[in-house]
Amino acid sequence: MSFFSNNFHSDKCPGSISGNPLNGMCEKVCIQAQKIFDACIKQIQIENLSLELTDPTPANPTYPLTFISARSLSSVGNLTNVNIERMGEKPGCARVQATVTIPVEVLYTDANGVEGSATSQITVNEDVLLSVPAPSIMPYRITAETSAVCAQATFNAANNTFTTNGCITVILKVVVDVQLLVPSYGYCAIPPAQDYSQEVCQGFFELPLYPQQRNCS
Repeated sequence: MSFFSNNFHSDKCPGSISGNPLNGMCEKVCIQAQKIFDACIKQIQIENLSLELTDPTPANPTYPLTFISARSLSSVGNLTNVNIERMGEKPGCARVQATVTIPVEVLYTDANGVEGSATSQITVNEDVLLSVPAPSIMPYRITAETSAVCAQATFNAANNTFTTNGCITVILKVVVDVQLLVPSYGYCAIPPAQDYSQEVCQGFFELPLYPQQRNCS
């Protein structure tokens, strides 16, 4: 028997009965989602961080460079050297070690005042405790969401790098791709888009067509 053959359908969908929105459920729907079994966040400041520049745009900038800003390119961190060690004294708990690499974009001006950009990366090591699910056919995995920003930096002419202090946020998650059975109230109603307008004529069109007569007295 499939989940669909045991599905629930209501001829009252959409809507509610007797003011109870739960009575407006149309059906049970199987959705594919990413279930998060556990997660933790770490926010740190790294001082004297060295940013090595690669792939400058435009190419061959004139040194020295003047720093403008640096921030992460996306919210996805690259995980390597992942090691998961289950804790025998704490069932369901594991020590998770990983190296998280955060790609960043560095903005600068060169010696000729030409604005440019280059890519770099920030690497942090994580060693945390997370709750992990029991072994199953569908394996779990560790993912990282990251954010990094650097406000100030000094240029090192010896190796063409920037030295900065970085503000780093790393969120580690234990996730599994699963299929969940959830109640549904039908498809979402998508409203029509409203075009953006600066309303440049607002105020002018609100004036009277002809001037109002005013008495001197």
